[in-house]
Amino acid sequence: MTGCPAGTHTSPRHGSRASHRSARPPALLQHLGRRLRLRRQEKHRNVREGVLATAACGALLLGFRVYFMGNKPPEFAPSDNPASDSDSFLARTLTFNLLPSLNMLLLLYPRLLSFDWSMDAIPLVESIWDVRNLCTLTFYLTLAVIAMHCIIEISRTPQMEHSAKSNGVAHNAVYGNGITEHKHSPSSRKHSNNSSPTSVPKTVNARHSTETRSLHILVLSVAVMVFPFVPASNLFFYVGFVIAERVLYIPSMGFCLLVAEGIHLLYKSTGRAWRKVVVVATVMLVVLYSARTVVRNEDWHDEEALYRSGIKVNPAKAWGNLANILKTQGNIYKAEEAYRNALQHRGNMGDVHYNLGILLQEGKRYQEAIQSYQMAIQCRPRLAMAHLNLGIVLSTLGRTEEAEKVYRHATTLDDHGLKDPKAHATGVISAIYNLGRLQHDQGRYAEAIETYMEAIRRRPSHYAPQSLYNMLGESLFKNVQLAEAEEWFKKSLAAKPDHVPAHLTYAKLMAKTNRVVEAEQMYQKAMELDSNSATVHQHYGQYMAETGRSEQAADMMVKAVELGSPEFETIFNAANALRQAGRHDDAEKYYKQATQLKPEVASAHMNLGAILHLNGKYVEAEASYLRALELKPDDTMTMQNLKKLRTILNKQQSRR
Repeated sequence: MTGCPAGTHTSPRHGSRASHRSARPPALLQHLGRRLRLRRQEKHRNVREGVLATAACGALLLGFRVYFMGNKPPEFAPSDNPASDSDSFLARTLTFNLLPSLNMLLLLYPRLLSFDWSMDAIPLVESIWDVRNLCTLTFYLTLAVIAMHCIIEISRTPQMEHSAKSNGVAHNAVYGNGITEHKHSPSSRKHSNNSSPTSVPKTVNARHSTETRSLHILVLSVAVMVFPFVPASNLFFYVGFVIAERVLYIPSMGFCLLVAEGIHLLYKSTGRAWRKVVVVATVMLVVLYSARTVVRNEDWHDEEALYRSGIKVNPAKAWGNLANILKTQGNIYKAEEAYRNALQHRGNMGDVHYNLGILLQEGKRYQEAIQSYQMAIQCRPRLAMAHLNLGIVLSTLGRTEEAEKVYRHATTLDDHGLKDPKAHATGVISAIYNLGRLQHDQGRYAEAIETYMEAIRRRPSHYAPQSLYNMLGESLFKNVQLAEAEEWFKKSLAAKPDHVPAHLTYAKLMAKTNRVVEAEQMYQKAMELDSNSATVHQHYGQYMAETGRSEQAADMMVKAVELGSPEFETIFNAANALRQAGRHDDAEKYYKQATQLKPEVASAHMNLGAILHLNGKYVEAEASYLRALELKPDDTMTMQNLKKLRTILNKQQSRR
């Protein structure tokens, strides 16, 4: 024993056994750790795959949405999402953080619902002392608590191992060669002989299975609620709405799943008496939400009901849309009232001013229409359709210089950043087209040709070209460029074979170039295409009059008056045709109507005087001649007719 260090054993057997015992625990712990990790991975594999699948689907749908938007963020008006237009970083942050909690509140308590939440339906949160910040704080704290609970539960050691340890079940001993040996103490054998060996594991396993199931449902429900909502949260890019109930369709699935699991756990954890309470409460909940769904379905019965239901939440937008529906229904008075109600709530809505202008224009309340269009332009300076209609109304009132200025200004409007560039382009090209028509009507054919050529150069692909081609051809025809005119008439008909105005103008050109048969065929084709058109009857009647068919021409002109609105030109031409056909009494009636429609036109009074003269109504004829001379004192024909008439009157007086 001498020479041996203190504290060492001289027996080799004892030394090797001690070394073996000291090496075994670390290997056992490593093996147990591996088993627990594998078990944890297997236990949460399904929910992990579900969450990843939900996230992947959400990312894929977001990618498709961005792709279809042209790989750029959505374009919208500031009123659609007021927070995005706010200069205050604090207001933007607080408002955008509030919106998810309000969406959640709609799921919990859907009392107020609306088709639109834009504009000022939800005022901005501009201060940290705003009481609505409590909703935001509560919402995110709840999310944080749920997230922490899920993380802790997923990271925790499985229950089976804890339960086994607490009940004295020995773990398998592990040896270096991988062979396991089961060892039981006498006490454990005794225990196993006196009791059911599976009773404890079954109870533990059931509890473990329930906890795992609830955890998985909680994680999956939150994932289904959160991931589809992220694109609408203004997190990655601003969206064109504040709250949209359509973005809650998929999140509501997760919400319903979560509520159902909560009811299930509550039912399982209570006694028999309280279970009845849970069942009754669940039935009442289902009935209440079902009743709310039925009531909301009534709001979606038609557009009018839907817009009326939104007046409480967003009165400006709801009244404006309701007015459009009422106008479509022909309820003009109520539509105007609805437009004005919308403007009382929000006076800077250019679209509403524009739509009100159209209503007033159709009612021939032109001065009021001008004011509405001007307000629309003031609110939205690049609203091309408002410029277009303003120019049309000014032209109708004879204020052609002002109309031309409006049309020219409309041609300079750009579409950068506009929500609907197609509609804008349509308005701009239509303004150029109407500028050309104005120049054409004033006999400025060369300028009109230049204007139409500009419109054709700038025409977008979605703008139908047949009217442009036809009017360009008509201006060329008036400018005695007949070959070029015919080419554009052909192009117009090639673009739209049933374009009636092109048939009429092309027929005129054929008649001008002595192609009588072709002209007749073209007029008849126009009649086949639109037999109820006053314009077709009028043009065909004029052609008949020019070819000496006075009686047919008169019938055609009278038909044009019956089919169309009472316009001066149509009635005046009908009166001329009737006079040429020798139907003087009918001609007198139509000339009188013409003078009533436009009492300032001298030729109408002169022709009325002439037909009265022929009908032997000399006193009335003299009054008409004198009125014509008041309007046009230097008209030679009127003075000659008046001189002849007074000669007859003097003879009658001398006979008396």
